[in-house]
Amino acid sequence: MRLKIIVLNFLVALLAFSCSQEKKLPFLGPKEVNAKGDTVYHRIPSFRFLNQDSVFVSEKDVEGKVYVADFFFTTCPTICPKMKTQMLRIYERYKDRDEVRIISHSIDPDFDTPNVLKDYATRLQVKAPKWNLLTGDKAAIYQLGQKSYMVSAQEDPNEAGGFVHSGAFILVDKNRHVRGIYDGTVEAEVNHLLEDMEILLKE
Repeated sequence: MRLKIIVLNFLVALLAFSCSQEKKLPFLGPKEVNAKGDTVYHRIPSFRFLNQDSVFVSEKDVEGKVYVADFFFTTCPTICPKMKTQMLRIYERYKDRDEVRIISHSIDPDFDTPNVLKDYATRLQVKAPKWNLLTGDKAAIYQLGQKSYMVSAQEDPNEAGGFVHSGAFILVDKNRHVRGIYDGTVEAEVNHLLEDMEILLKE
């Protein structure tokens, strides 16, 4: 009997320890140590682009939010349809939760005007501010993709559609730190993102 009690107590303690060891997501990108000795993590910088409603969207609109970002263009003949199918899963899961946002940056802003993005959003049956489809200065979008989100986003005449871009979904926390990058064309990867989203929402 005493042995059973010892074993039971051990199992309870083990379970409590396991529950306390909650998964922590890494901080991705370069980091540095400041003069105070604190680690400063990579952070998405300020930005300002027009959305599908011709409304300017900036970093202030995701302040205190967990969000998923990606790069696309409306005439993309390759991976974008798969990406949008998976992003719609995220939209539907969190459409009633104000602390979650989605930001999709067009890498063909010359064609993807706010009106074009509005038609695209209507076809997807999505609305801002939950899901912002953004357009603006081409160089600024490319730099943001490559330098800040750490994904491919640029013109390439040798690629189908004239552009090359990553199929990545980037998970960003409430302080604009990149915490995960996932293949947005693969359902299992997006399942992983959804799991990690819940971790960030509890932070």
